[in-house]
Parts: sequence; structure tokens; C-alpha cells
Amino acid sequence: MKITFGVDSFIWSEVFGEKDIWIIPKAEELGFEVIDLAIAHPETFPTEKVKAALQKTNLKVVTTTTLGAETNPISADPEIRANAIRHMKKLVDINKDLGSTITGGVNYAGWGCLSGKPRTEEEWRRSVNCMREVAEYALATYPELKICVEPCNRFETHFLNIAEDAVQYCKDVGTGNMGVHLDCFHMIREEKSFTKAVKTCGKEYLGYVHVNENDRGIPGTGLVPFKEFFKALKDIDYQGYCVIESFDPSFTELNAQCAIWRSFAPTGEALAVEGLHNLKEIAATIE
Repeated sequence: MKITFGVDSFIWSEVFGEKDIWIIPKAEELGFEVIDLAIAHPETFPTEKVKAALQKTNLKVVTTTTLGAETNPISADPEIRANAIRHMKKLVDINKDLGSTITGGVNYAGWGCLSGKPRTEEEWRRSVNCMREVAEYALATYPELKICVEPCNRFETHFLNIAEDAVQYCKDVGTGNMGVHLDCFHMIREEKSFTKAVKTCGKEYLGYVHVNENDRGIPGTGLVPFKEFFKALKDIDYQGYCVIESFDPSFTELNAQCAIWRSFAPTGEALAVEGLHNLKEIAATIE
């Protein structure tokens, strides 16, 4: 089975900036075909310099983002919801400039902004309305872009935890350019079955995949049933990317949310390289 594997900029850098441009050629040098640029702060993202660096490689590019307390689409404060829309529209513009056709991540609610209770119908309505405005903007300015929502585990969001809800969210936005971003780290905590989650999305809605281990360590060394997962991807004829994402314990903004308290490899780069080797071996066994 041929899978297009990639690596996330989080492997090296917490907040991607001009100082991190070297990551782009490094990803290709290590054997990856895709670079996922994590853009938490689109207003400071060095778009033109990143574009120039990408043009010197054969890499495909994807972006992901996380919204926060001041950019939370489910907030009762209309100004905070407006901030979320501005953030996401700026991200659409960046994707257009870079030629990325996929943007994913926690883009539907403030990451880590837990209410302490199940999501409400009002929160759902607020988020869907915000996303619809962003998705309609994308259709008008860059229709090639698919906006993918990433269900996360219950400790990071109360809003979208499983594929079924993410598909319903896409349907409720209703613009036709929405998809689901599945991440194995979250799936192993929330889904009953990797196969069922993939087939719930189907080819129509599954837009992006993060191939992370259950402890965010080296993929292929833990509990995630990658063989089952890859077989399910093949069964729905998934043609998208499978990207490795992890974080370094030295990060500050991310680690409080992700609870990364120990190292899983000598370096993030070593984790990604060994993970790529493991995942390629597993994919090769899928008939």
C-alpha cells in the first residue's frame, strides 16, 4: 500500500517562525513527502519566505491550527467569535499563498477551553455559524481548500471527540468544502473501532490523517493498530496524507495542553525518522 507520509513542524518547533525555515528542506532530506506547518499565530507567519523555501523542494504542504480562549468560536462573547473568524480567514489566505489544499486542527472551538459539561446546542450553533462564514469565504477566494476538523480527546475539548460528530459538523456547515482530520492519538481514547471511524468518514469526508502513537511516542511502538487503520484507509480509497506529529518536553505553550512530561526519543527528529521507517514497513504488509 502506497501512503504519502509527512511530518509536522511541531517535531522541531513550537511556534513556527522565520527562524524555522530550515525545517522545510530538512523534512525532505529525511524522506518525508509532506510538511505540516502548525500555524497557531497566522498574523506573524512568514508566508512569503515559507513559500520560497517550499518552491526549492518537492514537498506537499498542509497547515494546521489551534484556536484558543481569545479565538473561541463557541464563546458567548461575539467579539471572541469574530476573532476566531478573522484567524481562520487569515489562515485561508495563507493556504492559498502556499498552495496548500488542506488545513486541519482544532479550528472549531478553543483548544483546552473546557466547559466542565457536555457541549450545548448553543455552542454547536455558534461554532457552525462561525465555520460556515469561514468556509464560504474559502469557497469564494480559494475553492481548492478543504477545511478539516480534528476530533480530540475529552481532556482537550468537550466539543468534538469522535468521527461521527465531526462528520455531522461538516454536514451542518453544509458548504461542501469541509472534511474530517483523524488523529490516532485521539482515536485510541475515544473511538470504539479504528475501522468504524474511518468508514464513518468515508472517502467523502476523510480529508486528513495524523499517524500518532497512543503515547505520542514513536509510531509503531505502542498500542495503535496501524495495520487495521491502514487497511481501513485502503478500503475507502483514501488518497490523502498521513503525517507524524509529536512535541518536545521543552515546549511551553503546547505541553500544558498536551501533557508532555517526558521524552519519547533522543530528539523529535529521531522520533519522526524511526516512526516513518516503522509505518512504511506496516503499510507494505497491506494487500
